[in-house]
Amino acid sequence: MKTSVKNDVSHSRRLVKFCCLFSPNLGAIYGRSPDLPAPMKRSVRPLFSLLLLVVIVTTLSCRTAIRRSFGYFQLENDVTVKLAVPVFNSTLLRHAAIDMGEAQAKQEVEQLLEGNFGAPGGGRSISSWQRLNHLDVRSRPSVSKLPINFRSPKYYRLWLDFRRILRDWSRNKRYQPEIMSELISLVKRPLDRHYGFGDSDRPYASCAVVGNSGILLKSEYGGLIDSHEIVIRLNNARTEGFQRNVGSKTSISFVNSNILHLCARRNGCFCHPYGETVPIVMYICQPVHFLDYTLCNSSHKAPLLVTDPRFDVLCTRIVKYYSMKRFLEETGKSPEEWGPTHDGAMFHYSSGMQAVMLALGICDKVSMFGFGKSVEAKHHYHTNQKAELHLHDYEAEYAFYNDLVERLQAIPFLADKFKAIRCFIHFSRDSM
Repeated sequence: MKTSVKNDVSHSRRLVKFCCLFSPNLGAIYGRSPDLPAPMKRSVRPLFSLLLLVVIVTTLSCRTAIRRSFGYFQLENDVTVKLAVPVFNSTLLRHAAIDMGEAQAKQEVEQLLEGNFGAPGGGRSISSWQRLNHLDVRSRPSVSKLPINFRSPKYYRLWLDFRRILRDWSRNKRYQPEIMSELISLVKRPLDRHYGFGDSDRPYASCAVVGNSGILLKSEYGGLIDSHEIVIRLNNARTEGFQRNVGSKTSISFVNSNILHLCARRNGCFCHPYGETVPIVMYICQPVHFLDYTLCNSSHKAPLLVTDPRFDVLCTRIVKYYSMKRFLEETGKSPEEWGPTHDGAMFHYSSGMQAVMLALGICDKVSMFGFGKSVEAKHHYHTNQKAELHLHDYEAEYAFYNDLVERLQAIPFLADKFKAIRCFIHFSRDSM
């Protein structure tokens, strides 16, 4: 930062010298041009000194404003901080790219495409289909095979849709960080059509992502949350009775597919605590949950969107990088030892993390509420749950959120995609 200031002063001096060629008066004040007339009287020197000060301040301000487009980040209190060029740990980048559960996931997809619902996780979803649609549970000789009713004309079309959706999702599952630039067309446009906003490529002006942490009960952010253009809520968290803390407005319901799986047991797949007109954006936890999606999508009045698998892969890599980095710094162990301690094949980002990532792709300003924890606060503000899920590394995700606010370019896999997104975290007074 000192070097930058010196350069700015040097530049200002050169600017004044340049002005001296055209103004003898300024040259007299600056005292660096022997070819110019003698100094002016002292009575008028203060006036030109003030003029010189204005020139210098204006020059520095313009240079600073220009630099904000090249590696500067503006915090909430309008303090401008220069961002250092990020240097990422190549070993962590390489290990973060390894999907420990990839082989198992591919095998499960292949079994589902063959109609084998005896694979791990298969029976959990097919049972809900049978109860909801009063299916005849008679099947082929192997009970693990697809129920014979899906071969009937009534359900065969659903079966074909399920296979097509699952196959496309599986084939598209790869690392492609450019997916962030596609979220406007993949998510925002369908939402805009639903809400009648018109077709626009412009991001939303402001988005609030409301987490479910119990720290929300210690603050009254309801009005501030509802003042955002778009409000994103997680996993059908209840708002009734908590409006003062969490607000009442909901624009997007962001859920994991386990939530829809539970909703699929209800009449008409009802999954709308915020109203039937609120769109749902969902990420897939298990491939078999596409069965629930195929059934419920036709009954929903509002859009039911599944996150692009490329987006899922990107989120996984980012969180895994932060988790491994934290693991190495705290334990001094090797990256290879991270997996056994974090159930590597099952390790997953939280719903909140991906909701924040979604907001980054479709919003100009992102505000986070209810992200954090306190010893005295419940895990979720609307339940009595105390413990955290072990398949998430919340501390690693908190480090990610901190970089979103303070060092956006320090985030791996994203550094070249975002340069001036404004992110804010709102904490309760007791959790800071």
